[in-house]
Amino acid sequence: MTDMTTSDLPGTIRHDETVPARAPWMHRVQGGETLRIIDLEGNQAVDFLMYAADDDAERYSAQDTIAAQRNIFLREGAVLLSNEGRPMMTITGTNVAYHDTIGGACSCESNTLRYGHHTKAQHSCVDNFLDANVRAGRGKRDMVSNINFFMNVPVEADGTLGIVDGISAPGLTVDLRAEMDVIVVVSNCPQINNPCNGFNPTPVRMLVAA
Repeated sequence: MTDMTTSDLPGTIRHDETVPARAPWMHRVQGGETLRIIDLEGNQAVDFLMYAADDDAERYSAQDTIAAQRNIFLREGAVLLSNEGRPMMTITGTNVAYHDTIGGACSCESNTLRYGHHTKAQHSCVDNFLDANVRAGRGKRDMVSNINFFMNVPVEADGTLGIVDGISAPGLTVDLRAEMDVIVVVSNCPQINNPCNGFNPTPVRMLVAA
């Protein structure tokens, strides 16, 4: 039986992995390869960082990306730029209306500030990023503003923003073509105190094809 989530991917699938709820993930994606992220059960935020594989001092820059496209939301065709102004990945397809660039990654500090001291021990996206990055010798100083795929962070006319119910659904995807060799680091968001994961974190699937 044909897997409709993979049938339209270019080339051959070289990596296929399901990332458990609340878990980190790190993988090298070669230039020209396509990474597809699949929201398996819907309404799951996927926090996303990337580094140039040849020199991780070059990494994703939210500021450069937002300025170049003159939009805080990422849609099909958006080019994700590095702090050197070079294209790292391009969103070649998505069946979600837009993706967030400003909501940031949940942390122990932000959880306790927003939701109370009782959340201090809860796992966070910052923890996931640190857990993954330490394997490559990176630390907290190497973390930058991240992308939140599938996350809904509307901005009101007065500048107010909030984290509300997601706009994804089971099986929806985003495809990213690597424009250089990159190391992708993901936190499959463990947040349970706001609706970004429907208060119930779930797995996502990562496919790499070329």
